[in-house]
Amino acid sequence: MLWIFRSRLFRQYAIVLIVNLSILTTGMSLAWPSPMLVKLRNSTLTPLHRPVSEEEGSWIVSAGALGATCTLTLLGMLIDQIGRKYCVLLACIPKIIIGILFIFAKDIWVLIFGRAVIGVADYFLLTIIPAYAAEIADKEVRGALGTLLQILSSIGLAMTMSIGPFVSYRTFNVVFAAINLLVSVPVLFLPDSPYFLYSKGRINEAMDVLINLRGSEQLAKEELEMYAAAKNNGKDVRKMDLLKNRTVQKSLGLTIALCVISQFVGFNAVTYYLQTILESTKTNVMPEIASVVLSLVQVLAAMCSALINDRIKRRNILIYSLGGVFVGLVALGAFFKIKDTRQEVTGFLNYLPIISLIFVIFCYSAGIGSLFWVLVPELFDGPARALGLTVSLIVIGICIFLSTKFFTIITHAIGPAMTYWSFGVVCILGILFVFFCLPETNGKTFNEIQQSIKGNKENVEETKEKSSL
Repeated sequence: MLWIFRSRLFRQYAIVLIVNLSILTTGMSLAWPSPMLVKLRNSTLTPLHRPVSEEEGSWIVSAGALGATCTLTLLGMLIDQIGRKYCVLLACIPKIIIGILFIFAKDIWVLIFGRAVIGVADYFLLTIIPAYAAEIADKEVRGALGTLLQILSSIGLAMTMSIGPFVSYRTFNVVFAAINLLVSVPVLFLPDSPYFLYSKGRINEAMDVLINLRGSEQLAKEELEMYAAAKNNGKDVRKMDLLKNRTVQKSLGLTIALCVISQFVGFNAVTYYLQTILESTKTNVMPEIASVVLSLVQVLAAMCSALINDRIKRRNILIYSLGGVFVGLVALGAFFKIKDTRQEVTGFLNYLPIISLIFVIFCYSAGIGSLFWVLVPELFDGPARALGLTVSLIVIGICIFLSTKFFTIITHAIGPAMTYWSFGVVCILGILFVFFCLPETNGKTFNEIQQSIKGNKENVEETKEKSSL
């Protein structure tokens, strides 16, 4: 058994798993509004001076995305300045402080401010960790290691849904603050990204880390040569110079389109308001129990994604994923349409909402929800990766803010059925985008992926032949 612990793949999995522990609390905070809003709107359960209104609740949900949109550009510069590891630690500190502040909060503005700060920290982590994981992993396991982010996020979400509805507001926030503190400590003992070390001229340190990760001095030297090639291709790594590069522009275009599609299929709106949606169905299924079931489905889906996405073409997984989400959204919209015409919901219709939500959550989490965090780092090489991830998270922040802040307004304006069917239309547009525009990245080096984005098939084949020698 000792050879397993000494293997290079075990070391890669261990490092990426440890750094992703901080994403556990990101999953918890993303799902935080679902059980907490129910308590905050209840005059007997709220710890505040008064229950929150629907408008205040929408700000509590969306403040994090808005805060991240306004600050990520500045924070993104730190990734290439102080390194991936210390950026993770920097993001953990405000989450611990706000977690403690929430325990004693009495005013609504404290919650809105706290959610904005935690949102900034969470989105910063979502910028750093995919880059760190992509630079730690071999190309053969890059997909599986990339999906650890979605798995840990899903586990965090499941913890919120399993604990939040059944304990008091203060008890849950004590748990939240404690877990934030616990998961930040192991990060202190991790190495920084070998690419970051190389970019700062710390070549001997980068070599030591690579030998430990790749298990061979020869493989480490080859990877350092790829770093050198990426740095030479980037020439001056100033952000404005990178933005003038045609390949980087194409990568940004693909990434922005992928961000918009992944957020406007409605998954986040469904997740943030999950318990509220389940209560609005007025079926015999208890919302608290349904929330737990749906969160466990998300964990299962993320684990399934880790097993399949290095074995199946990424584009095929995305197409099947978006198709499954479309079916679930159409069925959920159909339920609300039927409910509008009936006095009472009975029989199979009682279970149609939870079946539809299971379909949406499973297909999203097993496909685009997990693969997004693998694809975005893969679409950029070397000095452009931090820029690409920062831009993508800014776009995601804008999309999440719009979809969560105005979800209830749109639902009241056009009805839940039309709202979910509108999300379904985005799924169809997403399938067309993946089929016609997105390059395949599975099993390719970063250099091969860049050649695919350029559209030069001959260069791709030439690079593959060289890598096989």
